[in-house]
Amino acid sequence: MKASLATAVFFCAITIGMIACKNSTSTSPTSSTAPQETPTGDSNNAGLTLPAGFSALKVADNLGNTRHLLVTPQNDIYVRVGDPKNGKGILILHEDNNGKATMTGGFGNYGGTGIALKNGYLYASSNDEIYRYKVDANNKVTDTAHPEKIVTGLVNKGMHNSKSIALDNAGNIYVNIGAPSNVCAEQGNDKVGMKPCPILDSAGGIWMFKADKQNQTYGNGARYATGLRNVVGLDWNNVTNSLFVMQHGRDNLSTTFPQYYTTQQSAELPAECMYELHQGANAGWPYMYYDEFQHKKLINPEYGGDSKKEADGGYIDPVAAFPGHMAPDGLLFYTGNMFPEKYKNGAFIAFHGSWNRAPEPQKGYLIAFVPFNNGKPSGNWEIFAEGFAGGPEFMQPSKAKHRPCGLAQGPDGSLYISDDTGGTIYRIIYKK
Repeated sequence: MKASLATAVFFCAITIGMIACKNSTSTSPTSSTAPQETPTGDSNNAGLTLPAGFSALKVADNLGNTRHLLVTPQNDIYVRVGDPKNGKGILILHEDNNGKATMTGGFGNYGGTGIALKNGYLYASSNDEIYRYKVDANNKVTDTAHPEKIVTGLVNKGMHNSKSIALDNAGNIYVNIGAPSNVCAEQGNDKVGMKPCPILDSAGGIWMFKADKQNQTYGNGARYATGLRNVVGLDWNNVTNSLFVMQHGRDNLSTTFPQYYTTQQSAELPAECMYELHQGANAGWPYMYYDEFQHKKLINPEYGGDSKKEADGGYIDPVAAFPGHMAPDGLLFYTGNMFPEKYKNGAFIAFHGSWNRAPEPQKGYLIAFVPFNNGKPSGNWEIFAEGFAGGPEFMQPSKAKHRPCGLAQGPDGSLYISDDTGGTIYRIIYKK
């Protein structure tokens, strides 16, 4: 995909349920150095159920399929949309002291998921390339029409093609390249897995590139970690100085191997896993999966497993495990000061929601929290925010009113959440 060479920008006043636009020639977000006042949550907490002391409001609505996002110290919100809205794949909003956002611009004619701000540049990914845009002291993009192309030629075969990104503090950018496969089975025979899996040469892992070098391809980067079916949520943890990711586990255990798995077991297995990655790590896909009930790494049945045989091969262990098929799409380590101390340096996870847990109820459509201490989980995961789907009867992709996807931390410590079904941006605040 190519970045737009010219971007017509529009201004939109956003109210809940309506976006009114007018033409403009400006492409920069409105900046403000004045501290933002903490707004009051919506009377119904934007339809969400939250822990005591927290409240929520809808900052914006009907933006399209909003994926990942970020919030600048100037209270501007850059939102990545999977499919360009009015020809713009990156939307710019400015939030006022009442917690309501006005759209002030947009640019980039390519859809995608990844977005990040680091060292004077805004980074954004399409499904096969990564760009960066210079920003000024107020985090305004100085030239929306001529981004630098940092990486090109990444695998994009439709399935698991979103390219999420994260940056470290040493000048590197990390990109997920999802595997266009369930378990790397032979073509025409879904009961037999290919070993070695040919997909792993260019997908099914995390690749590392230089954040400031243009026109890199696979040959310029390094396969940082492998054996990861698909990662949408990832974040660099500054406490551990390492990359953490959330993997989407495989599907169809009971469908393909009913002799080993009941439909109930297949609804729960395998776990959706959080991994801490270091260079050279192998999480084991497609050869194994993690069983959160047995607390074991098991061989996938396509490779000789029977729901009991343990996997070897030096595969890393997850640092946390969650119920199967909940689809983790966002990961954020909280470093703000607004929330109570228990949340400091802990992990928020946006679970997009399941589609294949029948006959069990569908799960997900929520924000989870994992407490951390000294860079490691220090307690069980818990539900932090739920109610996005609109009720239990709506908890399936075709009916859900909202599905959480991206997470961002505001300058005051608020938590922002994007929703790629209703196009809503939520803000969660805490007042003592």
